[in-house]
Amino acid sequence: MDSREVDEGQVIRRRRSCPQCSRRFTTVEEAVLAVVKRSGVTEPFSREKVARGVSRACQGRPVDEDKLQLLAQQVEEAIRSTGVAEVPSHEVGLAILGPLRELDEVAYLRFASVYRSFTSVEDFEKEILDLREAKQPETGDEQEAAKSE
Repeated sequence: MDSREVDEGQVIRRRRSCPQCSRRFTTVEEAVLAVVKRSGVTEPFSREKVARGVSRACQGRPVDEDKLQLLAQQVEEAIRSTGVAEVPSHEVGLAILGPLRELDEVAYLRFASVYRSFTSVEDFEKEILDLREAKQPETGDEQEAAKSE
């Protein structure tokens, strides 16, 4: 009879009617988010799998479990906000990079080196340079130029 999304699209509530007795009832279904791996295999999105992968990059770093769980939640929310039911695995990796960069730069470099398949010291140098440039505060001229664009 009626369907609507609740909890930012994570749950679908459906109002139904029994065709035999005409009794009305509501069902609640969790919206399934699937990840398509490079091999073509599709598996359900797992927030725990994201947290495990990021925790390996954070090994030995001052990052607690709560922050890892929050990062995994942010990744899931970012992916769900796209509105697609199936997302390629590389999109999950991209969704991890931003929050991880904010959380811990060393863990970010570790994760990025595997995710982006760094093959040389130059790859690390370029990424470190990008990190440094992103940290530098803009000068007054750069701020004015950014406003005018």
